[in-house]
Amino acid sequence: MEKELKHIILDMFYPVRNPFWVKYLLRGVTWNGSNRDGVVYLTFDDGPHPEVTPFVLEELNKFNAKATFFCIGKNVQEYPELYKRIIEEGHAVGNHTQNHVNYKKIGEKAFLKDVSEAQKIIDSSLFRPPYGKINNFLVRQLSAPGYGLKTIMWSVLSGDFDLNLQPQKCLEHVLLNTRAGDIVVFHDSEKAKPRLGFALPLALKYWKERGFVFEKLT
Repeated sequence: MEKELKHIILDMFYPVRNPFWVKYLLRGVTWNGSNRDGVVYLTFDDGPHPEVTPFVLEELNKFNAKATFFCIGKNVQEYPELYKRIIEEGHAVGNHTQNHVNYKKIGEKAFLKDVSEAQKIIDSSLFRPPYGKINNFLVRQLSAPGYGLKTIMWSVLSGDFDLNLQPQKCLEHVLLNTRAGDIVVFHDSEKAKPRLGFALPLALKYWKERGFVFEKLT
């Protein structure tokens, strides 16, 4: 696998690494973290989940890894102790809207309202739009006073949400594409569980053996 690290894998429906033109069109968002000392930024979307999130926390703890959890507001309300545990174990949290909404389906006004609902219970200045769907107007609105949110996108998409993706392929997605400074997306959700459960422990071990360290976003 080491020999294949130069490859860029593209899935049929989504890029594992965001193409340059996407970054050019969408301004004012964060695509990468710092690449100092081989840092990788692991992020987990859609939790907290009563089974998957504890698994993620336990795996992270084995490797002294810190991460950022972009939480759905309604899930935080349902599992407040798990949300509290994420923070107590030294990880960061971020706003992932109240109901995991797509602004293209509900409109910009309703989208901002949903973000506001989540802000009432998720104490963070970090935000990630569900499905990665956002436009420049919304980025500006969310960064303005009243919201004060920093929109975080990603460098590498694991594809663990893809029901048609084999677990081994999910692992390859992250191992072949991740380099220092990258923000990697996993999901602590029921749908992602089979692929996440296979890929995360092996990816952490692989990266750790190669000198990477794992930090949360700020």
